[in-house]
Amino acid sequence: MTDYDPAYDGAYGDFSATLSYSSYLKLDAVLTAQHPLSDAHDEMLFIIQHQTSELWLKLAIHELTCARSALLQGTYDPAFKMLARVARIFEQLNTAWDVLRTMTPSDYTEFRKTLGKSSGFQSAQYRKVEFILGNRNTKMLRPFSHIPDMSKWFEDELEQPSLYDVALLCLERDGLDITSPRQAWLGVYAAPQTHWSHYQLAEKLVDLEDYMRRWRFNHVTTVERIIGAKTGTRGTSGVAYLKKMLDIVMFPDLWDIRSEM
Repeated sequence: MTDYDPAYDGAYGDFSATLSYSSYLKLDAVLTAQHPLSDAHDEMLFIIQHQTSELWLKLAIHELTCARSALLQGTYDPAFKMLARVARIFEQLNTAWDVLRTMTPSDYTEFRKTLGKSSGFQSAQYRKVEFILGNRNTKMLRPFSHIPDMSKWFEDELEQPSLYDVALLCLERDGLDITSPRQAWLGVYAAPQTHWSHYQLAEKLVDLEDYMRRWRFNHVTTVERIIGAKTGTRGTSGVAYLKKMLDIVMFPDLWDIRSEM
């Protein structure tokens, strides 16, 4: 096979005047966006880990936005597929922590000072995911207040119903009383065959949050493994702060009813 020529099987070889794999994916920009600020070997891992996470979050935002639009239009099945995809995106993000955990405290110490006050806390895309889902704590937007385009991005999001608000609108549109959302969901779970679309919607939301919770937990354990109880780069209490974030529940009604069934 050393003399094998892909052209024998019809593989195209001249991309001087047509779209190539690299040009389609803009790989020149993607693969030249890693600029370590130190000579530490593991800084490249740290940068790529976070850059790829941001790419996955960009896709999550795309899918969640489209799922919300689909639900508003009453088209459930496409929305279910999109929500399932977002859950799998967070599964992918979860797996990525395993790679970062190969970095030891000694490795991280070599370049940590180069990060200044930059931190994952400042991920606007993760915050956007939370806002779309319904966790809209505007105090979390302070790190972006100096960026006009970013502020407008969140202002526009706040003018729209959250994904959970839209889920409730779906219940109401189909005749369920949402005066008490918890009671409405209990009704759905009490008769899933009668409310199959809403039952599926609820389970897709729970599935998504389940994966997000695992991601947050893995974030905590990864940080604790690497920096212990030291202060985070942006000045938070580090692991202690992240543990508080574990208490955030996106869809409390959907979790609480499980104790009432």
